[in-house]
Amino acid sequence: MNETFYTEEHQWIRVDGDIGTVGISDFAQNQLGEIVFVELPAVGRQFVRNEEAAVVESAKSASEVYCPVAGEVLETNAALDESPTLVNTGPEGDGWFFRIRVTDPAELSTLMDETAYRAFSGI
Repeated sequence: MNETFYTEEHQWIRVDGDIGTVGISDFAQNQLGEIVFVELPAVGRQFVRNEEAAVVESAKSASEVYCPVAGEVLETNAALDESPTLVNTGPEGDGWFFRIRVTDPAELSTLMDETAYRAFSGI
């Protein structure tokens, strides 16, 4: 069962079992404009909730991407090295940033579901 949750920082995490895939929302990529570079975390790195995990740079600015819940990085999206614009064309699909093993599933309850996120972001 895949469930998607959102943060107030316009990031999402899609959870399947104890694996979460993390990226930025369509709203966020729209605000940033054309993405030119993504710095991803190292595989094996442990994060606590809301710790800076990645950086996304556009022609306009650079923004931090925070780990929405505690976990260990299992995989990063290597395709972003060659094609950072995948974040623009598929922010909630092919433009994902990293996958983590969620270490505290209870933290997911602090995040918004899609309906709440849409209301929060005004979309």
